[in-house]
Amino acid sequence: MLVEGVPLLHPEPQVFDAMLQGWRNQMLARNLAASTVGNRLSQMRAFAEHNASYPWQWSTAMADEWFADLRAVHQRARSTVRGYQVSLRGFCDYVTDPGYGWADECERRFGSHPIQVINEVNSADHVADVESAPTKRAFTRLELQELFDYADDRVAAKRQAGRKGWIAAFRDATMLKVAYAYGLRRNENRMLDSADFGRNPSGEEFGDYGVVYVRHGKAQRGSPPKRRGVLTVWPWVTEVLEQWFGEVRPLFAVQDHPAAWPSERRARVGLEVLNHRLADYREALGMDPNLDLHSLRRSYVTHLIEDGWDPRFVQEQVGHNHASTTSIYTCVSSDFRTRTVRRVLDDMAAEILGAPVRQPSVGGANDRVPGAEIGHAPGGLA
Repeated sequence: MLVEGVPLLHPEPQVFDAMLQGWRNQMLARNLAASTVGNRLSQMRAFAEHNASYPWQWSTAMADEWFADLRAVHQRARSTVRGYQVSLRGFCDYVTDPGYGWADECERRFGSHPIQVINEVNSADHVADVESAPTKRAFTRLELQELFDYADDRVAAKRQAGRKGWIAAFRDATMLKVAYAYGLRRNENRMLDSADFGRNPSGEEFGDYGVVYVRHGKAQRGSPPKRRGVLTVWPWVTEVLEQWFGEVRPLFAVQDHPAAWPSERRARVGLEVLNHRLADYREALGMDPNLDLHSLRRSYVTHLIEDGWDPRFVQEQVGHNHASTTSIYTCVSSDFRTRTVRRVLDDMAAEILGAPVRQPSVGGANDRVPGAEIGHAPGGLA
């Protein structure tokens, strides 16, 4: 990374930059995502800036002080701090590896060499299955109804006022409903194309929207995005999608671009747009501030489990490798637990009395399935 025999005008920052460039190449060689590489490089620059020092001057005490500052002053989450520790450990592994020669180079130039500043004593273990804040939860069905109704009302109000923003509001309302209807992550939803929706031969009642093919699922480290097909389970979403693709999306005049959710200024809507939209609606409705976009995914898992769908089916729908991960997302309501206990007690009584035992149903009258009233499209459109 450094040309032999060429003197450096500013050796300290130039050597550090060369170290980062070499580490960047190593991470890319390991097939890490470009976003991951960029984040880790930024974290190392932040660590160097925090300590006003360079890698050949770093110590374990400096690392401890930085992590303490991140936790106590900046209120970073435990998982975030552990991610910084992973980055710092990886960088130190790189610059102390004899194969790359940085230790000898630093010793020759600066009279010191880099060391590994992360060890078993000052690094956090990943011991919990779930590290999200305990306040994170799923939307209740009533909250979903209120959210979708409010989103529809905002579309209608803007359209009646002659404001062009109703088109973007319609898009965002549709994205919120699709996120819930298919249990999608934020980026999975954002990266959908029009061609990703298709027919399900075993579900002809859903027409052209019987399945959505997710091509940008959460990737394993060093692997490409994971793909999966998510089957449509609720009929109301087909009406939403038909209205979006048939009537509203063409108004964006981006027929040549494949994005399902186009933007007014660029080809594909950004994640921050939907984050802000949901935050505005949540605040206007006075809802729990801990309800976020991922809560829609939690709601999808929770409501399918509550309605009697097979847990393995739910696991496949949301793309989890392990059933234990799906169980973390399940936030069954107290009403569901009460009804479950009541059903078991009634069945026990019926068995004792010799009466027929009632068989549980999927989405029956006693287990309300979100219907058209939850996911309906905004009215008043031709």
